[in-house]
Amino acid sequence: MAKQTPLYATHVRLGGKMVDFAGWDMPLHYGSQVEEHHFVRRDAGMFDVSHMLALDLEGAGAHDLLHKLIANNVDKLTVPGRALYSCMLNPQGGVIDDLIVYFFRPDFYRVVVNAGTADKDLAWISQHAGSVSVKPRRDLAMIAVQGPNARTKAWAALPGSEAASSGLKPFHAAWFDDILIARTGYTGEDGFELMIPVERAAATWDALLDAGVKPAGLGARDTLRLEAGMALYGQDMDEQVSPLEAGLAWTVDLDAPRNFIGKSVLAGRRPDKQTLGLLLVDKGVLRAHQKVIAAQGEGEITSGTFSPTMNRSIALARLPAAVAVGDTVEVEIRDKRLKATVVKPPFVRNGKVLIQGN
Repeated sequence: MAKQTPLYATHVRLGGKMVDFAGWDMPLHYGSQVEEHHFVRRDAGMFDVSHMLALDLEGAGAHDLLHKLIANNVDKLTVPGRALYSCMLNPQGGVIDDLIVYFFRPDFYRVVVNAGTADKDLAWISQHAGSVSVKPRRDLAMIAVQGPNARTKAWAALPGSEAASSGLKPFHAAWFDDILIARTGYTGEDGFELMIPVERAAATWDALLDAGVKPAGLGARDTLRLEAGMALYGQDMDEQVSPLEAGLAWTVDLDAPRNFIGKSVLAGRRPDKQTLGLLLVDKGVLRAHQKVIAAQGEGEITSGTFSPTMNRSIALARLPAAVAVGDTVEVEIRDKRLKATVVKPPFVRNGKVLIQGN
């Protein structure tokens, strides 16, 4: 039997089409994936992301533990509430998971990891933790409220929260009573991710509904994140793919004089693959695992979809390193070769289409 989040009954009550996702019963949509997508781009939508796992790392060695475990540098976190996106690597430089680290004190961090990798991540971090306490926070629910009006509507749903969170810059978080309000997200829109005690999750969801925030499911979350150029673990990266190949070189700090797991493999390496975007020129829909034929060699689409905002097909693809933005490639779809233009993601950000093309 699949696992259920604290909001499962709420999703069923609202007519959510429930599907299995990484062993969890999650809503795919509540009637129209496309409408939910547009609502997030134009107003405010919310996602249940309680299947992801928050881990609290506490103890004198917490900072050094993260120095060792993640490819980005936690020394960048100097202000309480500041957040950092990073990959956690295996000794071969492959990605165990991508995650967000929140800093509160040098001896206290919160790490949020993906649902499908949570057990693996917990075991890996605990293996290296030494005296650091690693506490899974299954007592927390998580709701992502995203869209140009997301913050205003979240403040209406949580009276008093505006004072605590109106000054937050992107990728910062603040406490409001026992709720952590983080100005982060996965859709390319402004908004909050709320970490809430489980017993208050349903009431908070309903308050957001009353404030005009529309529920959105996994389907819209995927088209939104792909338009935003966000990589998805298990598709765009995994333990056989390095962050340099996955378009995440910007998250790898090789310059600082510290050692982290996987660094020796990545240092000085010039990968023969890179991740770029594709914009389909011909009619069709780009999907994961379709073959890409370029003049410099073959590649593969890692994520593909039809973009509701752009009304055309887009993708992330792992391509030969010599392929350049602006090149024309061919994608093999049902024994046909369709033309696509190589572009640099993101495709859409803050409601605006960033890439134009034929």
